[in-house]
Amino acid sequence: MKDAHIAITNDDGIDSPGLRAAVQAVVDLGRITIVAPTDQQTATGRGLTGNKQSKLEKVSYSGDETDIAAYHCPCSPAQVVRHAMFTLFRFDKPDILISGINYGENLGNMISCSGTVGAALEASSHGVAALAVSKQTDIASHHNYTSQDWRAAAYFLRKFTRLVLGRKLPADVDLLKIDVPDGADEDTGWQMTRLSRSSYYTKHLDNTSIDTRVCDFKTRIRVAEEEVESDSDIYALAVDKQVAVTPLSLDFTSRVDLGSLRDSLLS
Repeated sequence: MKDAHIAITNDDGIDSPGLRAAVQAVVDLGRITIVAPTDQQTATGRGLTGNKQSKLEKVSYSGDETDIAAYHCPCSPAQVVRHAMFTLFRFDKPDILISGINYGENLGNMISCSGTVGAALEASSHGVAALAVSKQTDIASHHNYTSQDWRAAAYFLRKFTRLVLGRKLPADVDLLKIDVPDGADEDTGWQMTRLSRSSYYTKHLDNTSIDTRVCDFKTRIRVAEEEVESDSDIYALAVDKQVAVTPLSLDFTSRVDLGSLRDSLLS
């Protein structure tokens, strides 16, 4: 494991305290390379956006008296990871990519909006095992570097990094999404969960019209316990207050019998 090559990225930017907490959590597990967006890129999903004229720029970065190779680029997380795979990692592919630690939990049917998850999916598409790690925070912290206790999130990030480095993920598991509840500690339990089909974040505005601006809506968290699947990521974190570990696949194909679906459409 000491010889492992660990890539770390995020969607909160190169200066995020969550990124530094991720680095410190695994700095002794292998050789670390940081490839992160220059600035805040929350909710960019797997979009390949940003300044197409830019390149990876090296920046000074240290952790526990260890100099770490670190690069940033003013693009979305997925774009940064993709560019790194074709340049920096062309002949030196990481054994694992960690995306996080993110300000704010990524749960339910909107995770495709998450830059944290998007970066991990991009790594997975290049054959690299990935973790997308997020810490539950208030909504106001999603775009600000607020003070956080990162110890529990760092503990579980390290735990699952070691587990994934120690064994190959099963077929159809391309990444693990890990969401750590606020107030968790090392003794908090964790559950293997499914991705909820429910929405976790919602938009609210009392009165809307054609003149309503996108920015007029306020983001809220809504958890209807009776509607949320008991084996889902939302239920584990929001109801059971446990760490939610959700295996995700690049294969978005519906798990139905394709022949039966074809017949039903033609009947």
